[in-house]
Amino acid sequence: MTTEPTSDTRHSFEDERVQLALLFAFAVLLLGLGIGLRDPWPSDEPRFALVAREMLASGHWLFPHRGIELYSDKPPMFMWLEACAYVITHGWRGWFLLPSLLAGLGTIALVYDFVRRQWSHHAALIAAAAVLVSFDFTYQMRAAQIDGVEVFWIMLAVYGLLRHLLLGPAWRWYAIGFLAAGLGVITKGVGVLALLVFLPFWFARGRGWNHVLPAQHWEPRWWLALLFFVPILGWALPMLWFTLHVHAGDAAYARYAHDILLGQTVSRYAEPAHHIHPWWSYVPVIVFEWLPLSLAIYWAIPGWIRHFRARDARTLLPLAWVVLVVIFFSASGGKRDVYILPALPVTALALAPLLPGILRSAPFRGALWGLTLLLALVLLTSGIGMHAGHLHKLTALATSALDGSPQPLIGMILGIGAAGVVIALAARPRHAAWGWCAFALVAWGTWGLVGYPLLNGYSSSRTVMERTASLVPRDDTIALVAWKEQNLLMLDVLGRNTVNFGYRLAWHDQLREALQWQAADPAHRWIFAYGKVLAPCVRIRDAIHAGHANRREWYLFNRSAVVPGCIPPRSDDAGQFGAYEPDDD
Repeated sequence: MTTEPTSDTRHSFEDERVQLALLFAFAVLLLGLGIGLRDPWPSDEPRFALVAREMLASGHWLFPHRGIELYSDKPPMFMWLEACAYVITHGWRGWFLLPSLLAGLGTIALVYDFVRRQWSHHAALIAAAAVLVSFDFTYQMRAAQIDGVEVFWIMLAVYGLLRHLLLGPAWRWYAIGFLAAGLGVITKGVGVLALLVFLPFWFARGRGWNHVLPAQHWEPRWWLALLFFVPILGWALPMLWFTLHVHAGDAAYARYAHDILLGQTVSRYAEPAHHIHPWWSYVPVIVFEWLPLSLAIYWAIPGWIRHFRARDARTLLPLAWVVLVVIFFSASGGKRDVYILPALPVTALALAPLLPGILRSAPFRGALWGLTLLLALVLLTSGIGMHAGHLHKLTALATSALDGSPQPLIGMILGIGAAGVVIALAARPRHAAWGWCAFALVAWGTWGLVGYPLLNGYSSSRTVMERTASLVPRDDTIALVAWKEQNLLMLDVLGRNTVNFGYRLAWHDQLREALQWQAADPAHRWIFAYGKVLAPCVRIRDAIHAGHANRREWYLFNRSAVVPGCIPPRSDDAGQFGAYEPDDD
């Protein structure tokens, strides 16, 4: 016999659906406003977009290329997703941002669904919204970075495993968890960290904690854990086969295989060359870049202690996983804030049962309201200071980026700051959470709708490359020297013929090869180069100043600007102007 749902129950379900729809409408606006209004911006976006376009053009899906060189700094998964987005949208200008947008929405959906199943709809809405409006999460999901997609894969893996270990048995989700962890490995290499959740699980089950999957007799389905290797081997085995057979004897492909499998994983963790920071550097990242979610941690500590005393594994597993991830990355000398970003949504799972009570706390509401007002006042006073001519460095930066008057950018900053002050005063501490969400939407929305068009020409190098393309006859070819990915990408978008001599090759070595290439057909070959690499073989007075972008002066020249008989110095004699600059990823 079934029980018909009551009228109150039906209304409750309808209200929940409406609230969930409003949450995701807000998420789409917060993460999506501005898509289609800009091109890829450095440091990482042009690189991945360029690799994705070259995958489509060349068909080299297993071996990504940046220009003529193999690109081994990251596994290919993210570039595959970008290439698919390009095909689906037919090259719509915002294609490169779609994987991150979908990853952000997917992560929010996973947080909501897990908390709803484990606690309540109300707690789930708050937890998902807290993740969504946390600064670092919003920032990364609005950018075309690998990290946003990696957060989704790791969150899906943790979600699947916790569905089994806390809400299970759920063997289907157990399998999905391992599969997602494998997809995380071929996205950025650290998807395996999701499996750390088994450490607190084994501890909790061994100590008899509550709400954890009980010990069972051997179950053959535990072997579904091997699905973790399916994505990894599905990519690595064909890549190695082509390396050993199709490209046998080619040292570049052998180096690629070694670097992608070992150099960018084990070696990069154990012996990092960049982003060296002390072991404690993730503490300020969590405190400041995870706001406002991190603000709730202080008020959650007494509740967590109560849950631990009650031996509640529902709090232990996600919270212990977060701690283990932070410890893992802290142990390496190389650190970036995005490394621990996957821990942010999982922290919300541990906070979820406490968040409704924390939001009712007057001290927390006061702190959140004060934070909103403080950030708005910082923006407002910065805009006033720039307008009055007092903040010279910020004004100079804005002037450089806009190639003229900084007033439009100053006006945007003033507008966001003034709106934030009005929102804070209207919300008052009583409605501090609504005030923060409204301010976040105004700030990020204005940034996307106004800031993107203002800064795109400079940040994407589109303005410089459009000028370059206009100066070169349509059938002539442009060689790039000491170039950045956005230069080649924009010329590709503009449909121009290009040549490059490698990205990692030292600048003056690139110039030497470019001059030899140009000498073979001087009437139809041009060179586009960073100004610092021109001396002593190119007369800067005879070169064309193509423009200023990405803090560099760019020049275009034909054979008439080249000093006859001059040979560029080799990289070991070129000093700082001849060195390859490493990627900032």
